[in-house]
Amino acid sequence: MNPTNADVIFQFFPHLDKTARSRIEQLADIYAYWNKRINVISRKDLEHLYIRHVLHSLALSVALEDHPFQAGATVLDVGTGGGFPGIPLAIVHPDCRFVLCDSIGKKIKVTEEVVRTLQLDNVTSVTSRVEHLNQGPFNAIVSRAVTRLAKFLPWVQNRVVEDGRLLFLKGGDLSEEIEEAAKLCKIPPERFAVTSLSDCFGTLGNGFFKTKKICEIKQTLYLCTPLS
Repeated sequence: MNPTNADVIFQFFPHLDKTARSRIEQLADIYAYWNKRINVISRKDLEHLYIRHVLHSLALSVALEDHPFQAGATVLDVGTGGGFPGIPLAIVHPDCRFVLCDSIGKKIKVTEEVVRTLQLDNVTSVTSRVEHLNQGPFNAIVSRAVTRLAKFLPWVQNRVVEDGRLLFLKGGDLSEEIEEAAKLCKIPPERFAVTSLSDCFGTLGNGFFKTKKICEIKQTLYLCTPLS
């Protein structure tokens, strides 16, 4: 069974309150409306919104035993695009504060409209390159398939607290990418942890999660000091 509606989310978040459930259910219509005006999601992906975008975003909460989205946490979503993973996470974790950052203004316009429609008062959308962002440090930084780690990590230097979390949604074999980033940023390779999403979601979405992974950098003190 591969449901394409909001029910697939409720399988993994059965205890969401009425407000959160309503917001999740509204996502399909909201993104269908805005995607006709500003294309932020592949049209062939739109019918699979709940698995390929919403559940994929929420994997950061579901697949990790010790996820960082605790009450009071501040979270930066870098390269949010149309609001992923930040908006789904903000819906299911209303006690966290989320900053959604992207350098492309038309994409941030979509996130702002989604946030406004859903009345998400725990989300701020910002049009900016992350290295120019005048906010932080954050308890967690999240990102979904923005760029290679070696390029990304210098952007967020000193934007995460010493015991903070860096979580990346990625796909494929990450061994070469991790080796490259570890060398550049002088981070021991063993500080990179990879979680396979197929372990959590199996063949859901006709195998969409087969190659999907979460890459986490543990002990972020390495990114609170100058990179040389």
